[in-house]
Amino acid sequence: MTEYRRAHFPGATWFFTVNLAERKGNRLLLDRIDDLRAAMHYVKHRHPFRLVAWVILPENLHCIWTLPPGDSDFSTRWNLLKGHFSRSVEKNERISCSRAKRRERGLWQRRFWEHLIRDQEDFNRHIDYIHWNPVKHGWVKQVSDWPHSSFHVYVARGMYPENWGYEGKFDICAGE
Repeated sequence: MTEYRRAHFPGATWFFTVNLAERKGNRLLLDRIDDLRAAMHYVKHRHPFRLVAWVILPENLHCIWTLPPGDSDFSTRWNLLKGHFSRSVEKNERISCSRAKRRERGLWQRRFWEHLIRDQEDFNRHIDYIHWNPVKHGWVKQVSDWPHSSFHVYVARGMYPENWGYEGKFDICAGE
């Protein structure tokens, strides 16, 4: 089995991208958003972290977490979250032979993308990237139209104007 190298910095802030295995035309995360929220709550209760920002799209999600001081184990949290969510979904997805051998479900991509947030500029850029993502992928014309995002919390706190990113006037540089 391949050993993936991941950085471990206790108490750090991380950006994540997590994808469903079958992305094209899949709306599972939106169709089952209450189950996804329940899975997040389940994991946060057992392995606390601060959810700094998030966006849920039909087939993937982006978020920023800050782990508690002395804790760098985000992999366990993602494993628990994926598992808890998967158990709430009936088994009817395509399962590859390699997944069947390992008794795995076929809902999620096995891995996830993580990025250690380095400084305030990096943090700000990733927050913007998260909130801009529904516009980037053509789901809505303006950021405020996407309901499954922490953008609305940031607006309520006065950190973004309601019309931020309107009509493509915001150019995001961060990549996926």
